[in-house]
Amino acid sequence: MKNFCLFFLTLILFTTCKKDDGPASTKQSDWLVPQEQILSGGPGKDGIPSIDKPKFEKATSIDYMSDDDLILGIKVGNMIKGYTHAVLDWHEIVNDEVNNLAVSLTYCPLTGTGIGWNRQLGNNKTSFGVSGLLFNSNLMPYDRDSDSYWSQMRLDCIGGDRIGQKIETIPFIETSWQTWKTLFPNSDVITLNTGYNRNYNRYPYGNYKQDNGLIFPADGLAGDFHLKERVLGVISNNKAKVYAFKYFAGEAYSVLQDEFGGTKLVIVGSEEKNVLVAYYRSTNGEERNFLQAGSDNQNIIMEDSKGNAYNLFGEVIAGPDIGDRLEQFKSMIGYWFVWNAFYPETEVYLR
Repeated sequence: MKNFCLFFLTLILFTTCKKDDGPASTKQSDWLVPQEQILSGGPGKDGIPSIDKPKFEKATSIDYMSDDDLILGIKVGNMIKGYTHAVLDWHEIVNDEVNNLAVSLTYCPLTGTGIGWNRQLGNNKTSFGVSGLLFNSNLMPYDRDSDSYWSQMRLDCIGGDRIGQKIETIPFIETSWQTWKTLFPNSDVITLNTGYNRNYNRYPYGNYKQDNGLIFPADGLAGDFHLKERVLGVISNNKAKVYAFKYFAGEAYSVLQDEFGGTKLVIVGSEEKNVLVAYYRSTNGEERNFLQAGSDNQNIIMEDSKGNAYNLFGEVIAGPDIGDRLEQFKSMIGYWFVWNAFYPETEVYLR
């Protein structure tokens, strides 16, 4: 029965895989990408409803998550919030306020990519919805202020009044529920009280995460990794570089100092803890040299040569510069195939 349901879902998706009218104007000049590659994902506009009034409970009260399930989290000031894949798989976008910061968390289950967008577009505060359209198998949100259409992976508006406008990203961290609840037990986590009737205990795409195949087409499917291998990608000047979890093997956090697009980065993560984050290597105009943490304190992910200790949000929690915070580099975790689809010259870190 499970295989039949997956087949039926796939059949529906394939038979609806067609060009959508999108914004009112349909001339090729009105799109930044080939119009014939913009496909309907099946449900129409808002057919996958965004969550616009999310409700939260403390992490210690959440009982619908398994340890290996994934969550995306943010910290603004002293406020920490988490948004689970269990909810995002069904809704794809959450519009929220985090310590007065207007943010949309955009997540695409087909590409495994999640990143925050600033909802303040110029003088207007908007919210984003799910357009029902896909480009390169990836989510195309629309903003409800101008009805313009955006590309999650390109991070810009590709159709409508705001065409060509870049989006301001807001950093999130993706990790396992086990890691999150251990580090941030007092954080606020989204509940299943969404106002919609969904089976949040079931992943809606069957075996998609494991299959080395796609439901919708995407450009440039290169063979460096399994198509669905999760990698961290960093983005700069319309170029990308990816880092595989296997180079951060083990429970202890590994630290990698690297350079991309002329910018010095530090990548820190643990394959066992299922977390990988990229930061600028400098703060307050000072370049720092980072080392693997020598402390057993679970809240410390790395140290620097000045004796500062950092937590997962890049904050100095011990040492001479306590209170400093590293800026997270523009990045997100996603399936390997989507990086090469959107950034054909994607660099791959090899050790």
